[in-house]
Amino acid sequence: MNRKERTKWFLDDRFGMFIHWGLYAIPARGEWVRSVEKISNEDYEKYFEEFNPSHFNPKEWARAAKAAGQKYAVLTTKHHDGFCLFDSKLTDYKATNTPAKRDLIKEYVEAFREEGLKVGFYYSIIDWHHENYPAFGDRNHPMRDNENFRKKQINFDQYLEYMHGQVRELLTNYGKIDIMWFDFSYDDMTGEKWKATELIQMIRDIQPDIIIDNRLGGNIKSSNPEIYAGDFYSPEQIVPPGGILDENGEQVPWEACITLNDNWGYHSKDKNYKSPKQVIRTLVECVSKNGNLLLNVGPDARGIIPQESLGILQEVGNWMQRNGESIYRCKAAKLPKPEWGRYTQNGNKLYAHVFDRGIGPIYFAGLKDKIKKARLLADGSELKIETPWMAEQYSDIESGAFINLEGARLPDENDTVIELELVED
Repeated sequence: MNRKERTKWFLDDRFGMFIHWGLYAIPARGEWVRSVEKISNEDYEKYFEEFNPSHFNPKEWARAAKAAGQKYAVLTTKHHDGFCLFDSKLTDYKATNTPAKRDLIKEYVEAFREEGLKVGFYYSIIDWHHENYPAFGDRNHPMRDNENFRKKQINFDQYLEYMHGQVRELLTNYGKIDIMWFDFSYDDMTGEKWKATELIQMIRDIQPDIIIDNRLGGNIKSSNPEIYAGDFYSPEQIVPPGGILDENGEQVPWEACITLNDNWGYHSKDKNYKSPKQVIRTLVECVSKNGNLLLNVGPDARGIIPQESLGILQEVGNWMQRNGESIYRCKAAKLPKPEWGRYTQNGNKLYAHVFDRGIGPIYFAGLKDKIKKARLLADGSELKIETPWMAEQYSDIESGAFINLEGARLPDENDTVIELELVED
């Protein structure tokens, strides 16, 4: 199976849930707390000893994702701090050895599958807990400046054996997995430093249909990318201005991963949440450029997704329930971006996402006599295509079409979607 076949479902589904969760939910200062505050393994151990998410219920997470209109999820099986949410045979540093005493990944997989959602694993190829991962002088390691680690001997091959072994466990013990989301390469820690070709070959042997992100290294935009360059590009906290194209100008599958506030992991003081309108419009922007949106939640130490996040997801879900046809299975339109919003398209259905009401009718450049039918997508109500009075004196009536929306306000201030059924070419 080639990349195009592997990623078909992914590019149809368009919207997923990212979940960052681990020991760092207890200090509640974000997932990089160990690195930022230079916390040693010994000082971080207290969180391992008390990790007991009494309200962890992945069925609730799955229901929230489904209600939001998300079609797949990616959960951190192990973040940079090295703590494993799964019952790995290769380490004692795992959830089953905490007061939780549970394989949390097993429960996640089962819950999300039950809701009909596709299942992905995030796995950090970085590990600040493992004794054979470089510490002193590393750019990110908590002990990067600690003189006690300057002369510490490490055997990086042993770390790689551990890392590859854990990936094998994840892809062997939990049934079919749809996404493998690695994080991340930097400086010289990239590509074959991770024995990436060998790793990918193992993954493909176990899970031939799985799709893999581009963070092992390599150049996914090359006309001849490395085997480990991945199936999709993963821009973080940004929507690429023009989408992602390879050297030949061909579309590369991509997915913007975006936080709901300013942190991936739970941060009790971070209340800087994006509005439902921002999230909806970001999703639309991604699809209008042939991309996906992976929207993050960071459950707290008890395993509960913050109420603010759930509220945003619920409102996005209400919009998706009525307007999801303009997202799923859609891609970029052949038309340029309109001044009032964005287009998405699925076959002869063109979806006009109207963000800005303006004054007077909505103008559709280049669509004169090309619209067979116009409907408000949210309720299916008919919209008339009419040339406004005096338009011939000031507007493009030769090639443009006009639709009047009654009233001074948009029917939906988040995003009013007009479904245009185009005349077949």
